[in-house]
Amino acid sequence: KITQPLEQPHEMFQDVKVIAYPVTTGNQNSLTVQNTAISSSPSITELAKIIDKNNTTGINIPESGEFSIFFDTKEPFTARSLSVQVTERPVSTQAILQAKGADGKFKTISEFTIDRSNIDLNVGFKPFAPVVISIPSISSTGYKLTFKNSSAPVHLAEVEISSSPRVERYAEKTLAKMHQTPLPYWNAYLWPSHLEGDEANLAIKSGEVKDITQNMSADGVLTWNVPEGEWTVLRTGMAPTQVTNAPASPEATGLEVDKMSKKWVAEHFDRFIGEILRKIPEADRKTFKVVVQDSYETGGQNFTDDFLAAFENKYGYNPVPYLPVYEGLVVDSQLASDRFLWDMRRLVADKVAYDYVGGLRDISHKHGLKTWLENYGHWGFPGEFLMYGGQSDEIGGEFWSAGDLGNIENRAATSAGHIYGKKKISAESNTSGGPAYSRYPAMMKQRTDRFFAEGINNTLLHVYIHQPYEDKDPGVNAWFGNEFDRKNTWFSQLNIFTDYLKRANFMLQQGLNVADVAYFIGEDAPKMTGITDPPLPVGYQFDYMNAEVILRDMKVKDGLLTLPHGTQYKILVLPKLETMRPEVLEKIKKLVYEGAVVLGP
Repeated sequence: KITQPLEQPHEMFQDVKVIAYPVTTGNQNSLTVQNTAISSSPSITELAKIIDKNNTTGINIPESGEFSIFFDTKEPFTARSLSVQVTERPVSTQAILQAKGADGKFKTISEFTIDRSNIDLNVGFKPFAPVVISIPSISSTGYKLTFKNSSAPVHLAEVEISSSPRVERYAEKTLAKMHQTPLPYWNAYLWPSHLEGDEANLAIKSGEVKDITQNMSADGVLTWNVPEGEWTVLRTGMAPTQVTNAPASPEATGLEVDKMSKKWVAEHFDRFIGEILRKIPEADRKTFKVVVQDSYETGGQNFTDDFLAAFENKYGYNPVPYLPVYEGLVVDSQLASDRFLWDMRRLVADKVAYDYVGGLRDISHKHGLKTWLENYGHWGFPGEFLMYGGQSDEIGGEFWSAGDLGNIENRAATSAGHIYGKKKISAESNTSGGPAYSRYPAMMKQRTDRFFAEGINNTLLHVYIHQPYEDKDPGVNAWFGNEFDRKNTWFSQLNIFTDYLKRANFMLQQGLNVADVAYFIGEDAPKMTGITDPPLPVGYQFDYMNAEVILRDMKVKDGLLTLPHGTQYKILVLPKLETMRPEVLEKIKKLVYEGAVVLGP
């Protein structure tokens, strides 16, 4: 029997579960200063700091050229995973892990990227999360780790070559570290399958994991009759990601709301929108009609209050034995662990759509308001863009008067609008960065027409600013946005352009969008865009399609894939993926038997 206080890892820590599992023998070893001779080329000192199991120490690797570290042992060491920890400064670098063969030559085990180039919390609440690579079980007396093509000098804190199996890229797979740029493409959250070796014999067995939460007191002291053998105790919990809302005034700045809780979204509404409503008599709310959710730029999360119950309700199995996977530990097998994380990410996407977007919609309706949403996110978007957009009353994209911004965003908005039956699809239109006062409507029309053709039918010009000073020309402008202001030299002729926009918007809002092809985006999450593979010839139109609409709404009518509001497609195109949930596969099979045309890889 033990009576022992358990460490609380975070000040704002909310306990979830305390679990225990038997320690598996034979997989707890790693290369350390006690069993390894370490050297480098070029040669540098203090290399032992990267195998001292202390993340506060380390070495600096120069930016230019290649840098190789050699790990040599007297006896063969069996490796099953590699963990690389960089700290202190943003960096992206290529890495190659090799093992020495019987002939003394190094053979490549893995080539991979270490990308910790963006340490903002909205692209990962663990900015310097370790990069973990799973290795097919291999035994050698020598390992070589090479870094090249670094974006900056690398501060290398720790390298662990271990006999313990680990979940490859677990930080990315748990959304603790997300895509580092504002454009996560279709395959940004897809990872190759891992070939199973002997890892399953060394993994934590889900059936042996014990839930001992009831044995911990309110002050964190564990009292437990420990079964025979050696056990690991894991205190699990959740804490804020530390991402704050922005831009906002100091008085209105605080931690971001839980995006997977209708309860806290309603509380957030009451503390912000509720304050406005309480100050405006209902009879005077003639123009206050819409609550806006701008593009998502606040990072991921991977847990919430009811997450365990929601998980079991959705998937039919208890997630508690798999909680160690959040820390990269393998439970049952690599495949089982990856499947658990797939289920987790999919549930996050579903709850962000239904509890955040849907939750805000529901509470807004109770106060006579509608919601308007940009259904994508440039920084840490954890959702599925189509389902996410489908839960808002209205939907919108955006585009600049020059450049590429709008290519992904508007297709995301129009596809969600078309498949979820939304008549009006807006766009924050013709915005820009500097130089100021350098653009005019003739330059904007071509980009506007392009996105009219993709399905935008409600243009919101960005930006108009009140001009309070008659004696100051050319007036007040903003950091972003074209100057659709009364002091601009072409303002008196702006009606020529706006009349055209109004007429085009009106006409395009009539009837139904006509598209030839629906490209299925797959079910993996997060997802901010789809893929057009194979691409369409010029003159044909498409929408992206998700599993929810296929399962719930899609039928075949006169050989066409038809949705309840009347939108139709001639062909459903499947992406080049090897996985699909059985229920989706069955529905597609049914559509084919009913006469639908489906193109698969």
